[in-house]
Amino acid sequence: MKKSLTIIGVICIFLSGCNSPSSKKGALSHDQLMSGAYRTEKNGWIFVHLQGSPEAIGYQHGYLLADEILDLKNTMSVMDEKSYGKPWSFFRDESFKLFWHKIPQEYKQEIEGIVRGASATLGDNKIDRKDILAINSDMELPDYYIPWLNGIKDPKPDGHCSAIAATGSWTKDGKIVLAHNNWTSYAIGERWNIIIDLVPEKGNRIVMDAMPGLINSGDDFYINSEGIIVTETTITQFCGFDTSGVAEFVRSRQAIQYSSSIDEWTQTMLTGNNGGYANDWLIGDNKTGEIARFEMGLKNHTLEKTKDGYFVGANYPVKTKLTVEETTFDTTLANSSPNARKLRWEQLTKEYKGKIDVEAAKKFMGDHYDAYNKKEKPSGLTLCGHIDEDPAGIPCWDRPPFSPGGAVQGKATDGDLASGMKLWAIIGHPCGEPFIAKDFLALHPEFSYQKDFLRDMPGEKWTVFGKDFKE
Repeated sequence: MKKSLTIIGVICIFLSGCNSPSSKKGALSHDQLMSGAYRTEKNGWIFVHLQGSPEAIGYQHGYLLADEILDLKNTMSVMDEKSYGKPWSFFRDESFKLFWHKIPQEYKQEIEGIVRGASATLGDNKIDRKDILAINSDMELPDYYIPWLNGIKDPKPDGHCSAIAATGSWTKDGKIVLAHNNWTSYAIGERWNIIIDLVPEKGNRIVMDAMPGLINSGDDFYINSEGIIVTETTITQFCGFDTSGVAEFVRSRQAIQYSSSIDEWTQTMLTGNNGGYANDWLIGDNKTGEIARFEMGLKNHTLEKTKDGYFVGANYPVKTKLTVEETTFDTTLANSSPNARKLRWEQLTKEYKGKIDVEAAKKFMGDHYDAYNKKEKPSGLTLCGHIDEDPAGIPCWDRPPFSPGGAVQGKATDGDLASGMKLWAIIGHPCGEPFIAKDFLALHPEFSYQKDFLRDMPGEKWTVFGKDFKE
C-alpha cells in the first residue's frame, strides 16, 4: 500500500510539474504568445502594445521590434567602443556578471522572451541574453561602473535631460504638469523612438517611452495606472558605484510597475541602490496632486514634496551635501550647461507662474534662450540642447565642440491626460528643427565614424499617444 501511494505521489508531482505555469508557457505557440499585441507608427514614433505574462510580454517586444533591437545593438557597440575603449563583449560579460543573478525571475523571463521573439524574426545567434542585458545597462555601466573600475576620481558621465514638474498655484488648472526632454548623442537618441503600452499580468499598467530592447524607459518618462507620473534628470560629474547593488533598470521598472504612491516608488528605488544612473527624479501622484523631487546618489538621498510648487531639473545636483561628497560639479561655473539651464528654468517658472500647462511645457522643452549669453540661439546651454551647433561643446561631460548630440525627443503630460494614461511626444528636437546627418558630417568629418548609423532628424510634430493607441 505504501509503495502504491508513493508511486501515485510521484505521478501527481510529475503531472503538476507538466501543468505548472512555466511548463505551460514553454508550450505556448507564436500565436498564443502574440495574443493582443500590436505595433503601429506615427510621426517618427513606434508604438507597441504588450500584454500578458512576463514571457509573453518579452516575446511580443522582441518579435515586434527585432530589427530595431539589432540596429541598436550594432550602434551601441560602435559608440561604446569609441567612447570608452571597450568592445561590446566587455559590456555583455560585465552586465551579466554584475546583474543577472540579482534580477527578479519575472524580468529574467521577460528578457529571455525578448531574445526568443527577436530570434523568431531574425533567426538564431543575432541577439542573445547578454546583448539584451548590455542594452538595458548601457545607462549605468559606461558612465558609472567603468570609472569606478578604473579608479577615476573625476568621472564625467554624460548629462541627460531638462525637466519640470509643477502643481497647485503654479499651473493653469491647479493640476500636475510634467515634461521632459532627453539629451543624448544623436546616434543613440534617434533610436529612442518607442512608446510602450505595457499591461503585465501583475502590477500596474504602464505607458512609457523607451529604446528597443529596454524593459524600462531608460531616459525616463512613465505614467502608471495608479496615477504615478515619473521623469528625471541625471546628476553631472557624479562619482560612485556599488557592485553589490541591483541594476537601476530593474529598480525603476519595479518601482513603476508596483508603486501606487510617491513613498512606495522611492523606497523601491532605494532597495539595492547601486549608484548607477544617479538622478534627480521628479515624481507626481495624480490622485493627490502632489509632486516630489527625489535626489538620489549612492550615499545621499533627499525627498521633497509639495502640493503647491514646482521642481525642475537640468543635470545639476541640488543638495550641498551630495554635491560635495559625491560629485566634482562646480556650482559656480555660470557657463556650464547645467548651471545655464538652471538659470533659464528660474526665469521661465517666474514668468509662467499660474500659467503652466501642457502647451507651455512643450514650449519649455523646445526653448532656445541662452540665459548665460542673453541671446536666442540654440546650443549646449539651452533647454532644447543643440551641442552640434556649439563651438564650446560641453566640457563637464567631455563633449567636444560640435558633438552630434543634444535634445533628441520630448514628452509632456498633465493631470487630465495622465488620468487617461496619455502624453504628448515628439521625436527629434522638441523645437521641431531638423538635423541632416550628411550636411553635418560634411562640416565635421571628425565624427565620420558615425556615418553608418547617424540618421536625419527631419523635424516632427508633437503627437498624443496613450494606452490602446491605434493610428
